[in-house]
Amino acid sequence: MVTVDVLRPIFRSAWGPDTCYPNASEQWRPDNPARAQCGMTALVVQDLLGGDLILGEVHVDGVKTGNHYWNRLPDGTEVDFTGEQFHPEEIVVNGQVLHRPSDAPRRFREQYELLRQRVFDALDRPPGVARRVF
Repeated sequence: MVTVDVLRPIFRSAWGPDTCYPNASEQWRPDNPARAQCGMTALVVQDLLGGDLILGEVHVDGVKTGNHYWNRLPDGTEVDFTGEQFHPEEIVVNGQVLHRPSDAPRRFREQYELLRQRVFDALDRPPGVARRVF
């Protein structure tokens, strides 16, 4: 059964500089693997667990510096697989449910498809089989 607890380590192993937003790939580091992975991750989580996408704003000193995506599962639980990426000065605010267009993602499709494939492949592997590590 696919659960949040099963998925957490799979995502950590699946993330890499090739699955994050291309304009932020220089920010990705092995010691902060969730950095710039939120949109693709939230879409894959929705593919697997359903629910809603949530879109919020990232603020530093009260100024918007970016966006952040996470999930609300069908039971109402909010799950943010990439929330650990933020530095202490980065605050996420104003989360709103976002309707997923049928052709999503329109941008960064290559990164989404690569991440999705890695996660789905990991779910098909027997326990104990090594996963890709960057």
